[in-house]
Amino acid sequence: MSVLTRAEAQTRAQLLDVRRYEVDLDLTTGEDTFDSRTVIAFTAAADGDTFVELKPARLRSVTLDGTALDPADLDGNRLALRGLTAGEHELRVDAAMAYSRTGEGMHRFTDPADGETYVYTQLFLEDVQRVFAAFDQPDLKSVFALTVTAPEGWTVLANGVTEHVGGGRWRAAPTPLVSTYLVAVAAGPWHSVRTEHRGLPFGLHCRRSLAPYLDADADELVDVTRACFDRYHEKFTEPYPFDSYDQAFVPEFNAGAMENPGLVTFSDEFVFRSAVTDTQRQTRAMVVAHEMAHMWFGDLVTLTWWDDIWLNESFAEYMGYQTLTEATRFSDTWVDFGVVRKSWGYDADQRPSTHPVAPDPDAVPDTASALLNFDGISYAKGASALRQLVAWLGEKDFLAGINAHVARHRFGNATLADFLDNLASATDRDVHGWARAWLRTTGVDTFTPTVTHSGREWTLALDRAGSRPHRVAVGVYDRDLSDGRSLVLRERYETDVPGRREPVARDGGRPALVVPNDQDLTYAKVRLDEVSQETVLSSLSGVPDALTRAVLWNALRDMVRDGELAPAAYLEAARAHLPAESDLALVSGVLGFAGAVVADRYTPLDGRTAALATLDALCQDVIRRTEDGSQPGLRLIAVRGVVDSATQPEPLATWLSQGAVPGGPELDPELRWRILGRLAVLGAVDGAAIAAELRRDPSATGQEGAARCRAALPDATAKRQAWEAMFGSDELSNYLFTATAQGFWQPGQDALVRTYVPRFFEDAVALAERRGPAMAEAAGRHAFPGCAVDEETLRLGERCLERADVLPALRRRLVDQLDDLRRALRVRGGAGQG
Repeated sequence: MSVLTRAEAQTRAQLLDVRRYEVDLDLTTGEDTFDSRTVIAFTAAADGDTFVELKPARLRSVTLDGTALDPADLDGNRLALRGLTAGEHELRVDAAMAYSRTGEGMHRFTDPADGETYVYTQLFLEDVQRVFAAFDQPDLKSVFALTVTAPEGWTVLANGVTEHVGGGRWRAAPTPLVSTYLVAVAAGPWHSVRTEHRGLPFGLHCRRSLAPYLDADADELVDVTRACFDRYHEKFTEPYPFDSYDQAFVPEFNAGAMENPGLVTFSDEFVFRSAVTDTQRQTRAMVVAHEMAHMWFGDLVTLTWWDDIWLNESFAEYMGYQTLTEATRFSDTWVDFGVVRKSWGYDADQRPSTHPVAPDPDAVPDTASALLNFDGISYAKGASALRQLVAWLGEKDFLAGINAHVARHRFGNATLADFLDNLASATDRDVHGWARAWLRTTGVDTFTPTVTHSGREWTLALDRAGSRPHRVAVGVYDRDLSDGRSLVLRERYETDVPGRREPVARDGGRPALVVPNDQDLTYAKVRLDEVSQETVLSSLSGVPDALTRAVLWNALRDMVRDGELAPAAYLEAARAHLPAESDLALVSGVLGFAGAVVADRYTPLDGRTAALATLDALCQDVIRRTEDGSQPGLRLIAVRGVVDSATQPEPLATWLSQGAVPGGPELDPELRWRILGRLAVLGAVDGAAIAAELRRDPSATGQEGAARCRAALPDATAKRQAWEAMFGSDELSNYLFTATAQGFWQPGQDALVRTYVPRFFEDAVALAERRGPAMAEAAGRHAFPGCAVDEETLRLGERCLERADVLPALRRRLVDQLDDLRRALRVRGGAGQG
C-alpha cells in the first residue's frame, strides 16, 4: 500500500475543500466483512487530478459526478480521480470492507464469556481507509454524517448523539469539522451508565460481561470526568465543542485510549476485574484527563501534518497530570510521572532512534515515518518540556497563549509556528528561542554537582553536560539529629542552569544531601556528589518528600543504566528502602525496574537467583509490615513481587490451592493467572492445570492468561506450538499474540529457546509484511528475544536491519531493542563496579 507523503498532502489540500461525508455502514453482512457506502461532497479549487484512499475487501462501484469509474483502477489503496474541473463534485463509493483482529480499522471481537460480539473503529493514523473511502489527511477536515445498520439488540455509539430509527438503523448527529482519523463508531450490546453534566449527555460503556465491574467504579469514573471537565472550562475560554461525551471501554485496544471527539475509546483493561492499587486508579484517571484535554488540543484544533503530533500528545500529557492534581483526590500525580513516564522519555532519548520533540518537517516526509514517533519523547519528554515552559513563563501567560491559539484556529488546523506565535503574544519572554533549545534538539542533559565547604559555609557548582537552559530547584537536606536515618529539609532554592555568575557560598555546614532538580521541574539526568550518594544509599527512605525520592530513585536508575552503579548495589538500595516506602507509585516503579531490567537483563546469569532472592526478601518485608490490613495497595504490590521473583513453587502452589495469601488478599483472577504463570515458568504445572484454570475463568482475560501460561511452559512441544501460533498462522488477535509472546521468552529457559532466536529475525519480518504496522509493533516489542543477552543475538539483529524489506514499524522497534541489548551487555560487563 502507498503511504501518503507530505508533499502529496500539501498538493491535495491546495486543490480540495471537502465539505461533507455521508457514510452508511452495514454491520449485518457476516463475520468477515461489512458494507461501506460513502458519498463525499467536495469542491476543487482548480482543474486537476487527485486521488481518494480506501482499502476494500471488494470494491463494488464508484461514481464521480454520476459517471461510473472502473473499480479495477484501484491501485493499492488509491483510486485516481482524473480530470476534475474547478467547482463542486460528488463521489460515491460502494465497497465491502474487512473486519480487523489487529486493532486497526474496524476491529471485531467476540467475547468468550458470553458469545456477544462487539465492533469499534480505531482510525489513527491512516486507517479510516479500512472503514470508508476518504481523502485521508488531517488538514482536510469535514462534516461527517454517519448511519449504521446493526444487529437487533445492539447499541451504536459515534462522535455525535445517536438515534435508533428502527429496523436496526442508527443515525448519528453530524459532526462539526473534524479530521478523518478522528471519526469513531462503536457498536454492540453495550452495558451503559448514562448521566448528564452541564446540559450534555455523558456515558460510560463496556461489554456486558464487564458490567458489574464498570458499575462498581462508575461513581469514581463519573466524578473524575466531571471534575476534569469543569477544571478545563476554568482553564480554557473556548467551551467544550461537541454535543456529548461518551467513554467506551473496548476490547483488544492497541493503545491506552484514543481521543475521538465525543466518543473516547479506552482499553477495557481499565475496567478492573481484580483488585488494583490506588496508583492504577490514578493512572486510569490520568488517561481520562489526558484524552479530555485532546478535545480542545487535537480535535478542535488539529495539526496540519504529522510532524506536529508530539504537540497533541505532549500537551495532553502535561494537562492530564496537572489537571488531575488540581481537580481530583489524586494530588501526587507528578510522582508517578517522575518515576514511570519520565524514565520512558529518558530511555528513548538516549537511543539511536532519538529525535527532537518537534522534528524537522523533512524528518516526517510520509505517514509511515510519522508512526515511528509515538514514543517516550513525544509524550514524556514533551510534557516535561512544557512543564519547564510553564515554570519559566508562569501558568497565567502559558494559558493565555493557549487560549489565543485555540480561539484563532478552532475547527481548523495549526502548526508549531502558529503555537509559538500565540504563546509569544502572551509574554515578553523569547518563546521562539526556548523552542529552539528545547524542542529542536535531542538527548538528555546531565547535571553533575560539586560541593565544597569551608567552616560554616558551603558552595554548590552545578555542571551541565548538554545545551538547554534550565530553571531548577535545589534541595538541601540535613540528617535529623533525633533519628539517624531521617533527613530534614534545610532549604530549597531556585537557580538557573547554566548560572549567570559564579556560585555563591551559602550559610550552614556541609549538607548531608544536595538534590539538583528537586521537585523534578526540568528534564535532565542527575548525578550526586560523593557525600550525597552515600547518604542516598544509606538513607533514601528517610527523605521526607515523595517527589524528591522519585528524583533520587531516577538518579540511581540512570547510574545503573550508565554503568556507574552496580546492579547489585541498586538491588540492595531497593532492599534497604522500599520496605519503608509509602508511595505506591515509587514502590511499583522501582520494583518493576529492579525485576524486569536489573535482575532479568543486567545481572549475569550466575547472579540472577541471588538477585531474585533480594527482591523476594524485600517484598516479604512489605508483606509483614502490612499484616494489619491498613495498606492493601502496598500489600498487593508486595504479593505480586513475591510471585514474580519466585524461584521455587512454594509458597505459590499453596496460595493457589487455598485461594488466598495468608493474611490476605484472596486470590482474584489477576493474581491466580499471575501465580499460575510463574508456576508454569518453573515447570510446576502442566497443560491440564492451565485448562482447568481457563474453565474457571473463560473470559477474554482468561484466554490471554492461558495463552501466556502455555507459552511459558519449559517444554519443547509447548514452545513449538506457541511459536507456530504466533508466526505460522495469522489467527491470533493482537492481544492473544501479545500474551503468547510475553510467555514465550523466559530467563532461565535459554537452552530450550536458543534455536528460536535466529528464527525471530526471519519470522518477524514476514509477519510484519503480512499483518501490518500494529502487529509489527507487537512482534518487535513483545516477541523479541530480550532474555537472550549475548553478542550472537546482537549480531543477528544487526544483520536483520541490513535487509531492505523490514517494515518501518518493526525496524524502529528492532533499533531500540538492539540498543537496549548493547546497554545490557555493557552493564553486565562491568557488573561488579560501583
